[in-house]
Amino acid sequence: MLKPRIAVLVSGGGTNLQALIDARDAGKLKSGELALVVSGKTGAPALERAKRAGIACETVDRASFAAREAFEKRICRVLERHKTDLIVLAGFMQILSADFVSRFPDRIVNVHPSLIPSYCGKGFYGIKVHEAVLEAGERWTGATVHMVNEVPDGGRILLQKRVGVQEGDTPQTLQKRVMEQAEWQLLPKAVEALCAEIANQDEKRKRYETAGSL
Repeated sequence: MLKPRIAVLVSGGGTNLQALIDARDAGKLKSGELALVVSGKTGAPALERAKRAGIACETVDRASFAAREAFEKRICRVLERHKTDLIVLAGFMQILSADFVSRFPDRIVNVHPSLIPSYCGKGFYGIKVHEAVLEAGERWTGATVHMVNEVPDGGRILLQKRVGVQEGDTPQTLQKRVMEQAEWQLLPKAVEALCAEIANQDEKRKRYETAGSL
């Protein structure tokens, strides 16, 4: 059985990408193949992580495109050329258009550093989420892995995990704890489950097509 091909879209350091690589190497991500990493920024450190892990890399620099439509069309061509089955947004600092999402229905997954529906949507990303959590005096935060639809952070929730806010936390210390205790644990689990589901669907379709040709 062919494994679903995973493309990971990144913009920065690639810590969530590393969590996927580590899960693959530990045998915890076995139903899918980490086939491609696409960076939306030239020179992103995540690309070096991908190269060390033996994963194909492509850069589609957002700054090189005047319009988002042209940027997304280029990414689509790259994904299609690599025969992508599942797209993982791992620190990809671009909001995808409804047109892009519609090309890959139920095949795009994202990890967000809060307990959706809190601290999500437009303007809530990266360190800004943790700043808002601390400013509000929250006792708990966490991370969410969800499917991507046309609404930012509005897709079906797959997994969530709570993480406590500690006295004296800064946005940076809170971000690190949410990554270590939630994001890096949840994302590989969700991707493994989605790949297993895709593989199962593909196998059923092949059986149906074979039966229909008899």
